[in-house]
Amino acid sequence: MNVWGGRTACLLTACLLAASTLEIPRAECLAAETEASSENETADALYSQPGADFGKGHVYSFPPAFSLSGDPTPVPDRFSWADLGKKPTVRSQGKLGTCWAISAASAVEAALLPDQQLVFSPDHISFQNGFDISQDEGGDYSMIMSYMADFKGPVLESEDPYGDGISPSGLSPSVHVEEMRLLQGMSGEQIRRMIYRFGPVQSSLCMDRARTDLTQYSYYNKNTYGYYDPFSETLNHDILILGWDTSFSRENFALQPQHDGAWICQNTWGEDFGDKGIFYVSFDDANLFSKGGIAYTDVEPADDYDNVMEQDTLGWQARQGYGGEGAYFAGVFEADSDQTLEAVGLYATGPSTMYRLQLVPEYTGMDDLTEAGQSLGFGWLENAGWYTLKTDRQVKLSAGQKFAVIVWIDTPDQEKPVAVETCKDTFTSTVTLDGRETYISPDGQTWERTQTVYQTNACLKLFTRYDKAAY
Repeated sequence: MNVWGGRTACLLTACLLAASTLEIPRAECLAAETEASSENETADALYSQPGADFGKGHVYSFPPAFSLSGDPTPVPDRFSWADLGKKPTVRSQGKLGTCWAISAASAVEAALLPDQQLVFSPDHISFQNGFDISQDEGGDYSMIMSYMADFKGPVLESEDPYGDGISPSGLSPSVHVEEMRLLQGMSGEQIRRMIYRFGPVQSSLCMDRARTDLTQYSYYNKNTYGYYDPFSETLNHDILILGWDTSFSRENFALQPQHDGAWICQNTWGEDFGDKGIFYVSFDDANLFSKGGIAYTDVEPADDYDNVMEQDTLGWQARQGYGGEGAYFAGVFEADSDQTLEAVGLYATGPSTMYRLQLVPEYTGMDDLTEAGQSLGFGWLENAGWYTLKTDRQVKLSAGQKFAVIVWIDTPDQEKPVAVETCKDTFTSTVTLDGRETYISPDGQTWERTQTVYQTNACLKLFTRYDKAAY
């Protein structure tokens, strides 16, 4: 398969040049956050047990100085989620380029094990993601995040069996994947902590049958199931990482790396490969985690929200901003029925992102965006990725009501902190600007409509419940 590993880091050609002057200073927002929090969780509370942070969502009360790299708490020298009942079904991709979809399905399955033993459909992920791409062409992390964030799936394997070349339309997701954190830029120690805190993660490396099956290659040891590639190469394969073993000897690899230690991984080539699908990738491998990966950090029941109102369908494809860490963006929506707004979905384009959400309950034109809206909440997002953020209060929406949601976002070291959707290649040819209305601003006062000025849609989703009395 082909993994286009750099797609989530793409920059928009038409960059925004105005200077950034934010109404809400980052330090002031952080101070308000700390004062408002009734809980005082700290780094010391983490890692008390494996998976302790799964499903917690964004945490308001973490001090802003806290980061994974600065946490002194060590993780075990050896750890595998397989030992705790979280090894999902091992599957074979066959001749299709679906390792990315199988690994994504397996990661969500593992997140629910051992309490729920569900098997999800890679066919649905690879067919029904909305991108103009075939199963033979592979996929990437932006496709996965878009598919999951949109609640297109995952659906059960029994509803959409693998490898038959067809995928029924109209299937409903079995669960809602509501938070996915990106691992790009993290050290090995940081990734180990992410695995320990949240569960198995998905990543990419350079690996194919030729490298493991042909005797002239020295990347794989069939006797110890050890794999090591010392050369930086094009990523072409996705796998699931279940844990690590720091004592796995470097002598277990056909090509001997400099250090001991390996990641405990699950492949997509069936149980005939490795130890019933499990193999070990050296800590020194030049490619694994070079483009990061995805940690699936919150999976909820499929009945928690009824409806998705959105301004984007293919998700984060580029970034926009004004040359500084902060910017505003907004989306205009119209309720098609009586319903209740309960959550807002957005991307953090980098770690330690601050956000603030506001509601304009009656929207008549762009000038309404300059007025002080009603607060829906604020907080701090630890990692880059996708977040479903519960609002501080539920908002009743009436059928036909036109309203806007404004987001202020501040992401350290990012000149373009706003994630946007745009048609940038053949795979994103299905992107449409029709019926979308999003805006971007350096200061919350001067706004530009992204569709007309930049041919983009700011990535913003709302999650609601229908008024049952209306049905």
